[in-house]
Amino acid sequence: MVDVTPLGNGRYRVADGTRSRVAYAVAAHDGCWVFLDGDVHLVRAAARAGASRARSGDDETALAAPMPATVVLVNVTPGQAVSRGDVLVVLEAMKMELPITAPRAGRVKALACREGELVQPGVPLLELE
Repeated sequence: MVDVTPLGNGRYRVADGTRSRVAYAVAAHDGCWVFLDGDVHLVRAAARAGASRARSGDDETALAAPMPATVVLVNVTPGQAVSRGDVLVVLEAMKMELPITAPRAGRVKALACREGELVQPGVPLLELE
């Protein structure tokens, strides 16, 4: 049996009785990216008739790095208007690119990263108004 405990900011403790690990999850337009033990998994939600997609509303988690990564592209500037789903920042980790998309429409209030910078998990990359 595996126990999964939310820790906040997209982090989860995964315990299987013999060991405990931390997984990082990031919602994406095509499902949820899960990072665990150096592996990346895309978990797709099963479509249900008449079901609407849940919105987390947690910008800080959505706009944070899910794991240590390098910023390879900053696609926005402070003051720029963005739409839900726009690619704001692109990260690279484990030879994979991970786009960070806007969780909602808004305006970029501040950038907290720059291209070439190493960013840490859970730390916001930018702020939306």
